[in-house]
Amino acid sequence: MPFPIKICVVCSQEFELKPDKPGFANRCPECSVPESTDQADQGSIDAGDRRNLSEVNEARRRAMRDLLYRKDS
Repeated sequence: MPFPIKICVVCSQEFELKPDKPGFANRCPECSVPESTDQADQGSIDAGDRRNLSEVNEARRRAMRDLLYRKDS
């Protein structure tokens, strides 16, 4: 049984869609390769940034809880 022929949405070339192909079903194997991200650019988060993120997340959770469980007047 032949594999279905698809056309890549990125480079517009035909490719065979094989089972267990990594990446997207509408992209060829060359275009499905994930771009490498540098670990040095991301870096680690210091204590101040971690505290700011936790405060933002807490405020987000509180706002969602208030929206979901408020009583309509």
